Amino acid sequence: MIYSVISSKSLHDIDHSLREAAQRHKFGVLNVLDLKQTLSAKGIEIGQECRVYDVCNPQAASKALTQDMTASAILPCRISVFSQDGKTVLATVRPTDLMRATGLTGVDALAEEIERKIVAMMNEAT
Repeated sequence: MIYSVISSKSLHDIDHSLREAAQRHKFGVLNVLDLKQTLSAKGIEIGQECRVYDVCNPQAASKALTQDMTASAILPCRISVFSQDGKTVLATVRPTDLMRATGLTGVDALAEEIERKIVAMMNEAT
């Protein structure tokens, strides 16, 4: 259900690479949530860096929402980037598994296409 890849690049370098890969695959980075910073502001320390990227392909989102508006509950797609054991890990929940888990129908082919692109983006970023 989780797809992940490991990189020796820094979080800063991954940020740059992931944004470029997203653009090549016609995705936009809508938001980046810095979990370490957010939790630290609330007095909770997690130790390592962790950023969550909300990514979206507008055409694919439009198709999914046109077929079933409840798809909005799982949009946009998320890619987590965090440090672990001196490496940088990129992880995402596979869109095909998300669709199955939520019971959404009629968007299987679209989920497969999006998953291929997200996996490619993550691999290119590493």
